[in-house]
Amino acid sequence: MAKIVHMMIRVLDEARSVAFYDEAFGLKPAHRIEFDSFTLVYLKNDENDFELELTINKGTEAPYDLGNGYGHMAVVVDDLDAEHARFKAAGFEPRKLVDFERDGELLARFFFVTDPDGYEIEVMQRHGRYR
Repeated sequence: MAKIVHMMIRVLDEARSVAFYDEAFGLKPAHRIEFDSFTLVYLKNDENDFELELTINKGTEAPYDLGNGYGHMAVVVDDLDAEHARFKAAGFEPRKLVDFERDGELLARFFFVTDPDGYEIEVMQRHGRYR
């Protein structure tokens, strides 16, 4: 059986991205590998061993084209309302809270936020299958 261990995104400004993911989700640098043309920074927290790999391509100055495919990373939190308020106070501009239901049953409760490079992140209430 396979185990998912990390997800990679390309970022322009390492310090800005590291600061965002630390303040927003408590993800901190766990490992860093420097190459001639790029740097890899792996972020994680004590909640799990899955890592977010930031790739910083040296000399890249223009924002990356994220394409038109819909994709996102999702995280779960214990208190979605408190996190939404915290994100607002931090100036992260979270989108509205959504109660996602089907046939009167709550499937998920969430909001989206965008990181400094335009990546979408779904912040979900720990509930049901989202643990």
